[in-house]
Amino acid sequence: MPPTTAVSASSSFTLLRVPSSSSTKLKPTTTYIQIPNRFFPKHPTFKMTTTTIRAAVSIEKETPETERPPTFLRESDDKESSSSSASSVRARFEKMIRDAQDSVCQAIEKTDGGGKFKEDVWSRPGGGGGISRVLQDGAIWEKAGVNVSVVYGVMPPEAYRAAKAAASDEKPGPIPFFAAGISSVLHPKNPFAPTLHFNYRYFETDAPKDTPGAPRQWWFGGGTDLTPAYIFEEDVKHFHSTQKSACDKFDPTFYPRFKKWCDDYFYIKHRGERRGLGGLFFDDLNDYDQEMLLSFATECANSVIPAYIPIIEKRKDTPFTDQHKAWQQLRRGRYVEFNLVYDRGTTFGLKTGGRIESILVSLPLTARWEYDHNPKEGSEEWKLLDACINPKEWI
Repeated sequence: MPPTTAVSASSSFTLLRVPSSSSTKLKPTTTYIQIPNRFFPKHPTFKMTTTTIRAAVSIEKETPETERPPTFLRESDDKESSSSSASSVRARFEKMIRDAQDSVCQAIEKTDGGGKFKEDVWSRPGGGGGISRVLQDGAIWEKAGVNVSVVYGVMPPEAYRAAKAAASDEKPGPIPFFAAGISSVLHPKNPFAPTLHFNYRYFETDAPKDTPGAPRQWWFGGGTDLTPAYIFEEDVKHFHSTQKSACDKFDPTFYPRFKKWCDDYFYIKHRGERRGLGGLFFDDLNDYDQEMLLSFATECANSVIPAYIPIIEKRKDTPFTDQHKAWQQLRRGRYVEFNLVYDRGTTFGLKTGGRIESILVSLPLTARWEYDHNPKEGSEEWKLLDACINPKEWI
């Protein structure tokens, strides 16, 4: 069953185009959308299963652009935000992720001292687009990618009726949605300098205010996590302390809650270990004030540079051996395994035919697999693996 083009690598749906020759019981030549029931976490019937719903989904092909536009928002959204006393959440979130992309890329280039980001800009005729930036084979970073996207798509109305406590007799048409996000993975060359990943995203339905049977929904998701090959406790404590400081400005329960969520999410099931040493992860977050969560996501994105760059400055010139490099490459192999097998954004994009260069920008240039490799107990390599198997409280 070949997949269609992805509507969004940051959304949570799987689209499948069923060919007429398929033996499936689903109706041929129809686009289907699989919706993980975590999308409605508060609804008792949407906890453990996945629902497949027939829907007409319009997908537009990306168009390369030569210049960055002032905004990727549709003209109607842009007018709404400029005419209101306070800009829309959509416009402010787009501004936040584009500002974060600029500041992170500037910090990476300054620290690297030689590498420069290659930029690709793309758009869609009906609105939306993105900016992909990649620095490759720099002085410090082997590969650094920082992408932003603004995406419009269509959701089936059955999903929204299912979210209500009682079934509605009203049957509206397909419901438009909006998704925007920033995603980045930074892979240094030195095995004593850690890899960093961060991603922040916002999702919102676009149903008219009083559309029967289709309530408006919105949520935030994201996080920042650290993946070293060797443990320097002072570095890991600095990283987690910065994450905790960002959380504590809004809710003291955020850090312990999102730290555990991060440890659970970045779990490589077939290995029985985590990808790295954690950080923050949250998804489907809409049970707080929207303005507060926008500020929280902004604070988290702004904490990336102070959490990470000081560690890189400290470790980028540390002498290393071929053995250290080989261990780093083995851990990079684990990174590849998680991203290609379990990561929601990556697997969604691969299954649905998204922009492949943007989807795979998270993968390192080089990685290594050895048969039945086990580090010697008590070694520095063993300590890292132990921490990945048994998550620790670093602060």
